[in-house]
Amino acid sequence: HMNLIKIGDKKIGEGKPCYIIAEAGVNHNGRLDYARELIQIASDSGADAVKFQTFKVANLILNGVNKTVYQKKNTKSNLTQTEMLYQLQISRDFHLELISHCKSKNIQFLSTPYDNESLDLLISINVSALKVASTDTTNLLFLEKIASTKLPVILSTGMSDLSEISTAYTCLRRNGCKHLAILKCTSEYPTKLNEVNLKSMITLATIFDAIIGFSDHTSGIGASPYAVSLGAKIIEKHFTIDKKLPGPDHKASLSPKELHILVREIRRVEMILGTKEIYPTDSERKNKILLQKNLVAQIFIRKGQIINRDNITAKRTGGIGIAAIDSLKTLGMKSRMDINPNTPLNWWMLEQ
Repeated sequence: HMNLIKIGDKKIGEGKPCYIIAEAGVNHNGRLDYARELIQIASDSGADAVKFQTFKVANLILNGVNKTVYQKKNTKSNLTQTEMLYQLQISRDFHLELISHCKSKNIQFLSTPYDNESLDLLISINVSALKVASTDTTNLLFLEKIASTKLPVILSTGMSDLSEISTAYTCLRRNGCKHLAILKCTSEYPTKLNEVNLKSMITLATIFDAIIGFSDHTSGIGASPYAVSLGAKIIEKHFTIDKKLPGPDHKASLSPKELHILVREIRRVEMILGTKEIYPTDSERKNKILLQKNLVAQIFIRKGQIINRDNITAKRTGGIGIAAIDSLKTLGMKSRMDINPNTPLNWWMLEQ
């Protein structure tokens, strides 16, 4: 398959910068002004994309289903999970507003569909890629439809074991998904550090022919920079306007300032990682001349004497003389002249 996938005008994969998705999710609280502000924040931070969530409550969940533990903890109201979600559902027009705002802020719009109707909505407004949430990793009927769109797919893998991920992978590939990224993810908000298991992201990379990334629910800047150092090519992280806003996800989201810091930190990590090639850098080349050693006479060497390990040594000479790397070649050669101690040796002073 392709080593790179393309979302909008950006290529993602080996040799390309990490693709950073600022996850707005439902942190707009159903308000367009908040959603616009989230897009502005994401754009200012330098993230590559801002992601929302597209769902029709009736298609996502049965009436009266309770909130999860983290939803209860983070929301004061006594609404059921179903009632809470109704307030976060966004219309087609809301989506179109988001897309045009993203264009004006030069950031890629992405969204996660949670049901067929929402998928159709996203396709009808020409999204560039589809994100599959961990809730649907095992939803093969939905994955078939997702794959058949032929759009690039980003698949989260929270709550799934390897056989489930493998089944999802095969389902997507068999149904026409050519451009696939798989994200390591732990579906707990916030994720405890001992439940991140970043090394398993590398396992995913060795097993599956796909771009590998990390959907990060740890607190604060958290695990993302480390994931990048282990090869993550996509990072996704929740952010909000203000952690104190009412709603299920604000508390476990980054503040605008933290999002800025995260993006900067990921770019720093990438700079540190650099390339795989081994060579003296430009700075080192200047230092090499002064710091690597050259051969000098260790003691007085008479004309006609044989060069051996006892009468030469290597010192820093500022680059004058035979490089220490060539020292073994000089052994057994004969001196053409008297050489005083600490005189740098040159080839013209010696003969076979």
